[in-house]
Amino acid sequence: MTLWRRLVGDRPIVTRLVFAVAATMTAVLLIAGAFVFWRVGYALNRQLDQDLGAYQEVVQRAISTGDTPPTDTPGQSYQVYDPQGRVIAGNATIRLADPDALAQAAAGTEVREDVGHLLPPTDHPYKVVVARVDASRGPVVVASAISTNKHDEALRELLLQLTIADLATLIAASLVGYGTARAALNPVERYRLAAEQADGAPLLPVATGKDDEVTRLGHTFNAMLERIRQANDRERQFLADASHELRSPLALMRTELEVALLRPRGNAETTTAFESLRSQVERLIILSNALLDLEELRASGETPHDPVDVDQLLTSVTDRFTAQANAEGRSLETSAPTGLTVEGNQHWLDLALSNLISNALRYGEGTIRVTATETREGTQLAVSDEGPGFPADFVDQAFHRFSRADTSRATRGTGLGLALVQAVAEAHDGSACITGRQVTLDLPTRAAST
Repeated sequence: MTLWRRLVGDRPIVTRLVFAVAATMTAVLLIAGAFVFWRVGYALNRQLDQDLGAYQEVVQRAISTGDTPPTDTPGQSYQVYDPQGRVIAGNATIRLADPDALAQAAAGTEVREDVGHLLPPTDHPYKVVVARVDASRGPVVVASAISTNKHDEALRELLLQLTIADLATLIAASLVGYGTARAALNPVERYRLAAEQADGAPLLPVATGKDDEVTRLGHTFNAMLERIRQANDRERQFLADASHELRSPLALMRTELEVALLRPRGNAETTTAFESLRSQVERLIILSNALLDLEELRASGETPHDPVDVDQLLTSVTDRFTAQANAEGRSLETSAPTGLTVEGNQHWLDLALSNLISNALRYGEGTIRVTATETREGTQLAVSDEGPGFPADFVDQAFHRFSRADTSRATRGTGLGLALVQAVAEAHDGSACITGRQVTLDLPTRAAST
C-alpha cells in the first residue's frame, strides 16, 4: 500500500481533496521558494565576489609596491603572512587564513574560502581569498577578506519571509480547497440524506436553475426514481386489481365444488356443474389476458410505430367478428378512405378495435359500424352501433379499470376493455372518448419512423 493510501485512502472525499490541494501547493511553494532563494543568493554572492576581487586588487597592489593598504574600509580586512605563516601586517582582529590555505597560496595556488555558515548564524562570517604576492622585501602571502554578515542576514530574512508567505498561502489554499470541495459535494450529501430519510422511491432535492455535473446527476437519478415509482405503482395496482377480480370467480368455483361434493349427482347435474366451472375458468383466462395486455402496454413505455394501412386494419379486425355477428343476427360495416395510413402499432390498434367491437356485440344493438376518417390533427377511428349507448352517468368512469355499466356483473365483461382502449390511445399520444353510442380514438399525425 502506498504512503498516500495509508494516509488518506479511507478518509472522506473532502479530506482527500484538501490533502491533495495542500500537498500540491506545498510542492509548488517549495519549488518556487527554492528558486527565489537561489536567484537572490546567486545575485548577492556575485556582488560579494566582485567587491572582494576589487578589494584584493587594492591590497595586493599596495603590498607589492611597499605601501600600506587602506584601513578605513568597513567589513573589509587583510593580513600579510611571512613564509613561516606568521602574521606580519594587516588590520584584521582575527586570523583570516588557516595553515593549509597559506601553504597552497605559498605554492602559487590562489585559495578562496567561505568561513562561517548561514544557519545557525556565526559571529564573524567572511569570505577570504589567499594568494602569494611578490613584495619588495620578498614573497609574502596576503589574505584579503570581506564580511558576509549582511549577506547572510539578507538571506536569512528572505528565508523567513518566504516561509511566512508560503505558510499563509498554503493555509489559504487549503481553506479555499475545503470550501470548494464542500460546496461541490453538499448537493450529493443532500441527495443521500433525502434518499435515506424518505420511504419508497423519493425525488432528490435537485436545485433549479443550475446545469452543472451534480445537478444533471440529480435529474438523472430523479428520472430513474420516477420510473421506479411508476413501476411500483403499476405493480401494486396490478396486484390489487388481480386479487379483487380473481376473488369472485375463484370463490364461485369453490362453492360449485363444495355443493357437488355434498351428495352424489346425476349426469345432468354433473354436466351443469362442469359447464359452470368451465365458464368461470374461461372468465379467469379472459380476465388474466386483459390484465396482462394492459400491464404490458403500460410497462412497455414508447411502443414501436410503423405505417399501418387503416383499411386493411379495419377489414382484418371485423373479419374475425363477422361470424359471431351473423350468428346474433347483426352486421358489421367498415368505412375508411383508400390509402389512409397511420403511424402506430398494429398489434395494439387491432386489440383496441377488437375490444370496442366485442363491447358493441355484447352490449349494443343493430349494425356495428367501424369507420376511419382523416382529420386536421390526424386520424380518427370510431366504433358505433344502433343501441341505446352508454348511460350518461357512466361515461365519466367508463375508461376506469373494472368499471362496468352493469353493476350486477351479470354479463361476461371484465371491465378492462375500455381501459385498454384508452391506454392504446395514450400510447399513440392520442385520446379516447365516448359520444352517445360511439367510441372514438383520435390519433395525432406522427413523423414516420426512420
